[in-house]
Amino acid sequence: MNGFVPADFPADLRAPLARLEAVIGARGPMVVAFSGGVDSGLLAYVAHRVLGGRMACVIGVSPSLAAGEEEAALAFLDRHGIAHARIATGEVADPRYRANGPDRCYFCKAELFARIEAAPEARAFPLLAYGANADDRFDHRPGARAAEEHGVCAPLAEAGFSKDLVRRTARSFALSLWDKPASPCLASRIPYHREVTEEKLRQVDRAEMVLKSLGFGVCRVRHFGETARIEVPLEEHPRLHAPEVWSRVADGIIEAGFLNVEVDARGLRSGGLNDAWRASP
Repeated sequence: MNGFVPADFPADLRAPLARLEAVIGARGPMVVAFSGGVDSGLLAYVAHRVLGGRMACVIGVSPSLAAGEEEAALAFLDRHGIAHARIATGEVADPRYRANGPDRCYFCKAELFARIEAAPEARAFPLLAYGANADDRFDHRPGARAAEEHGVCAPLAEAGFSKDLVRRTARSFALSLWDKPASPCLASRIPYHREVTEEKLRQVDRAEMVLKSLGFGVCRVRHFGETARIEVPLEEHPRLHAPEVWSRVADGIIEAGFLNVEVDARGLRSGGLNDAWRASP
């Protein structure tokens, strides 16, 4: 257990941190479902501060996890001395998940939580927690229903941590992932009601790796059959369209298995496919 708070820790964050630590302490020993993002990263870090060896993290690994995400997650946990295990999840084999309805995330989270509950590493702890924050209730989050059904707690949400508060607190602790962009699973790049397959997930992953290799750290490649639709922030469009960059992007994405490459003129829109679903009759 390590309750040390840096001397320069912002005064306005001390009370929220104390509140989060109190929530975790009251909940007691737990296993944290760790995605590698800033929410579950802060939760894991603070839970380790409070509970020490009475907590551990479990990482779910499947074809829907982007390349490099597992390695980055493991590196973070190793850096902070947090006990962890990895488990393989099989959501892609579930026909309900593959059908890719608006409730796809429910089947993914239900699979994840069930696998964690059955894992030997989790049996030593009476409680499972995940990184939902207080703002998530305003978004389309079918996974929250799976969490409720499995009795999974959300200490960040319970302590009133918004997305902004999560990032500010992670930054104040100098956690390496404090500014990590949101990175939803690869299946989120496939429009609803188009089947999720391992081949499509690999295509998306390879296409996004092309963009990242060229310095586009925040990007999405949406899978529209033979067409890949690129989303990058609007301020990155001039560089993307530069002939020497565009030729490498287009060639690389075609090598990933697409026949056509488009750029979404609206820029990067996290949850953009949710917007299209809500707008449909």
